[in-house]
Amino acid sequence: MPGLLRGVVRTAAIAGTATAVSNRVSRRQAGRWAQQEAQETAYAAQAPAQPPPAAAAPSMEDKIAQLKELGTLKDQGVLTEEEFAAQKARILGS
Repeated sequence: MPGLLRGVVRTAAIAGTATAVSNRVSRRQAGRWAQQEAQETAYAAQAPAQPPPAAAAPSMEDKIAQLKELGTLKDQGVLTEEEFAAQKARILGS
């Protein structure tokens, strides 16, 4: 009988330890999830409600500088006449 009692006590101790460890892991995981959720909520609250303003239209000086750069690229042979004309129309159209 003492062997049987020893086995029961040993099983109870192992089961109790396993339960305690399992509960501790569950609590720790729940805490991490709560912390992660709080961070996501804080981040969502900080996100801008309005989209950023559109970029200002380029000034005439900017357009001239871009056209000069395009002319240089065309003279160097980087751009073809068609590519130059398309980019020029794009810049002047904006």
